Amino acid sequence: MINRFLIALFCGLSLLIGDLPAAQAEVDFNISEAINKAGRQRMLTQRIVKSYLQMGQDVRYRVANKHLNESVALFEQQLAQLKAFTQDPETQRGLELVEKLWIPVKTIATGSVQREQAQALRESAEKLLVAAHQVVLMLADQSGTNQGHLVNIAGRQRMLTQRMGNLYMMMSWKFDDEVYKKDYATATEEFEKALQELNGANENTQEIGNILTQVNQNWSMYKLSNRMGDGEYVPGLVARMLDKILVQMNDVAGLYAALP
Repeated sequence: MINRFLIALFCGLSLLIGDLPAAQAEVDFNISEAINKAGRQRMLTQRIVKSYLQMGQDVRYRVANKHLNESVALFEQQLAQLKAFTQDPETQRGLELVEKLWIPVKTIATGSVQREQAQALRESAEKLLVAAHQVVLMLADQSGTNQGHLVNIAGRQRMLTQRMGNLYMMMSWKFDDEVYKKDYATATEEFEKALQELNGANENTQEIGNILTQVNQNWSMYKLSNRMGDGEYVPGLVARMLDKILVQMNDVAGLYAALP
């Protein structure tokens, strides 16, 4: 069987959140764009888990398989770009840790999908998420601007959509752990709080405001659609709605990064 990662490279990176061919690692971006890329790495750790769990439950299998392939390839592409970009020793050490923690995530994610590997994948991705987040914070500190802060916040919103998604998929796959329910509720609260902050940002242009209006509408719909009783789940609907919000938040993060 051809490895799913190789399939992604043959097919190319069609993921909406990708921005360069997989073979490139040129440093042709500024600190705000570096924060955006590093923030996207956080999201990819969660998207990989969500896609893996969807495939295990046969929830939009083809789409999830495509997202998983593309996410693995994009994570490695951006890691190479960030390593080439940063000259700060502390950030370099942070990226070395990310590279080390990436290995077990990639190993499971590119292997056959098995329910007994799901928790191991998520635990490894959690460690990777923490390390990737530290890189974002270091880059944001180096920017020294509120613009960098907004890129970070908008980028974290991308991550939270996929974090909510993978936690929901763990519950729908009958992993009965109260921690998942608690973490899901926390991620939901954090998304809503950060959305309010972005809504009130003085830096918002009309274009950013228009997209945030759409995000607010979709978020309200999502909160209604994912309500469930005991044992009742709608993973297909949840995956679609969260992916839609992901794309919109990616646009917002990109627009903040492109501000003068």
